[in-house]
Amino acid sequence: MVRHFLDIHLLDAADLRAILDDAHARKAARKGWPQGRPDADAPAQDRVLALIFEKNSTRTRFSFDAAIRQLGGAAIIATASDMQLGRGEPVEDTARVLSRMVDAVMIRANSHEDVERFARVSTVPVINGLTDRSHPCQILADLQTIEEHSGPVSGKTIAWIGDGNNVCHSFMHAAPKFGFHLNVACPAEYHPDLRDLAKGGAAVTLTSDPREAVKGADVVVTDTWVSMGDQDYEARLAAFEDYTVDEALMDLADPDAVFLHCLPAHRGEEVTDAVIDGPRSLVWDEAENRIHAQKAVLAWCFAG
Repeated sequence: MVRHFLDIHLLDAADLRAILDDAHARKAARKGWPQGRPDADAPAQDRVLALIFEKNSTRTRFSFDAAIRQLGGAAIIATASDMQLGRGEPVEDTARVLSRMVDAVMIRANSHEDVERFARVSTVPVINGLTDRSHPCQILADLQTIEEHSGPVSGKTIAWIGDGNNVCHSFMHAAPKFGFHLNVACPAEYHPDLRDLAKGGAAVTLTSDPREAVKGADVVVTDTWVSMGDQDYEARLAAFEDYTVDEALMDLADPDAVFLHCLPAHRGEEVTDAVIDGPRSLVWDEAENRIHAQKAVLAWCFAG
């Protein structure tokens, strides 16, 4: 069977743990190397990765391009407007064509359903680089960052503060798989999708009080309050007014707690400068780790 990486909840815990362990190992093995040098094992040698973007991207675009190069392969990058996909070609037809031209496809899409449709007919691995529903690659990078600074994520408490969005959904998917507890604090009108909440089960606690969620937590995570495509900017700013991660909120967490943000950050809204630039912030390591986590995902897909 082709190994797709569409959502964390679809993979076995053992496979996810193996991917994360490989991300740690690949990063350690490259210490001091130039970014363009291939890994010693080069598991993607002679392979081509298609990178398709329906949404703008900085970290996903650069990290996947660097990742496939470090694995020994090459990338072809296109936006939807570059392709017939952006002019109405059926997703399935694009998938059938690209399956004959490349060895794997990463899609950063507007619709999660479109990625699922693509994967159903693709004969090469398909990786979810972000959809309106989830962002699994980001969470693997986040967990890698937590573990390299604070040890195994199993048994830890992570507090999510803000919008119950796609990144929040993937954190909920990961909680039971990796054995951590997730406290989600968001306004009632911006709660996570209940189907995704159910996938977290007892590993997820939902509240509307950010102070309650953060109390004693090992990790505090937030994201922008207004994602690409959201049309209710003013309403969101009003609803999330009390959800800014500032030093006072961080002080309620464990004294050794760290801060994460998938970026880009709207400074002064979901997080203050003092926190994102402060000693507890790991956001720059987190951004770098997108390369290493995604290399591990690609290597896992190719191994299948």
